[in-house]
Amino acid sequence: MAQFFKAKPNKTKQLSAKLSLTVTQLDHLGAGIAQHNGKVVFVPGALPGETVTAQLTEQKKKYAKAKLFKVDKSAPHRVNAKCPHYQQCGGCDLQHMDIEAQRDHKQLALTNLMSKLAINVDSTMVADAVIGEEWHYRRRARLATLFDKKTKKLQLGFRAANSSDIVQIKQCDVLAKPLSALITPFTELLNQLQAKTTLGHLELTEAENGLFAVLRITKALKPADEQLLIDFAASHNINLLVQDNDSQVHGLYSVPSNTASDDTASDQAGIELPQYSLADGQVDCRFSPGNFVQVNADINQRMVAQAIEWLAPQANERILDLFCGVGNFSLPLATKAADVIGVEGVPEMVAQAKQNALDNNLTNLSFFHADLSADLSEASWLGRIDKLLLDPARAGAYESLQWLSKMKPKKVVYVSCNPASLARDSQVLIEQGYKLKQLMMLDMFPQTHHIEAMALFEIK
Repeated sequence: MAQFFKAKPNKTKQLSAKLSLTVTQLDHLGAGIAQHNGKVVFVPGALPGETVTAQLTEQKKKYAKAKLFKVDKSAPHRVNAKCPHYQQCGGCDLQHMDIEAQRDHKQLALTNLMSKLAINVDSTMVADAVIGEEWHYRRRARLATLFDKKTKKLQLGFRAANSSDIVQIKQCDVLAKPLSALITPFTELLNQLQAKTTLGHLELTEAENGLFAVLRITKALKPADEQLLIDFAASHNINLLVQDNDSQVHGLYSVPSNTASDDTASDQAGIELPQYSLADGQVDCRFSPGNFVQVNADINQRMVAQAIEWLAPQANERILDLFCGVGNFSLPLATKAADVIGVEGVPEMVAQAKQNALDNNLTNLSFFHADLSADLSEASWLGRIDKLLLDPARAGAYESLQWLSKMKPKKVVYVSCNPASLARDSQVLIEQGYKLKQLMMLDMFPQTHHIEAMALFEIK
């Protein structure tokens, strides 16, 4: 007896077909959302109100992904991307959207995620967004290197979108102008080195005490290469360091004090370190290569000031700063005469934070190293506190918040670079009797989909 089987859909044919899609909204990652055959389709690069031609690249049970081929009908807030590398570079993904629409989208995405996953956010909870310059705001960037064996040239640039390929760049319109201007000269310099086949990344930083460059090396430099680097740094007024395979940093050249800040910042080995000021210049925060710092100096200053205003620290209060880094919030909090405790999971940043406290003569500030996703029951610093500040990485602070019952803070300020984890963690706070009082979007990363947010919770 003949058996008949239903033919399986030809997925290859489905994926290769070009479709006309109408985009209705953006997701929180900045991709356009459309519908096709009853399924949600995500189209990066498309904007709400647009009709586009796209090709499916991935089919899942509940959604699909597509590649944008052509915009058939443009949205009014579509603009031409400023950067000539925009279509290839993976650094920015919203340059095709005007800045006001970008900010409106981020505000809406933040409140929608919070309302969907945690608590209904009404207008009284939403604080005015913190916004700044839309271009040349980044004070720090890490450029990747790749030696092309065919051309015998070293490429310097950023990773391509969703790829490990390097996009060679000549400029970066979100990078501080003095740093963007160094990209081409540095590319030319590195191609003169005998070690060009073994070089790692290049980190560029604009600090208040000058420009800094850190070159990752995998083998010891020959004297001729060192001299080329030193001569380049001297001619461009750059503090130049190299970092070896053991993550040890060595200074090659420091800008003389008469052409840089007179208040030099250095580590115990005498290496010049970048620094920035906080709390209206009351404290200086120094950091080493590899230490995390916020890349948008202006927004960071205003974020720290707002967090302190929300916490309203008082004399004799005990304030805990979890995921404290090198002291971005802890240092200015300690100027308010509170007893401040900073806890961080990266040992090198804890060491730098302790040095920052010493350099600023802050005796009411102490730092501890701890894995904040582990069991904290035996931690010497864990106990009753008055106020809590959290600034976790993208994964959030879910595990740390399980210890709220031991801390019992009256106020909690949560700083987040991932609104999805913020919304998830807000549920923990709400379940333990806290109420969301304020929610703020900070446009830390214009021209990208990334959303920085800050929330204030108070015990009911």
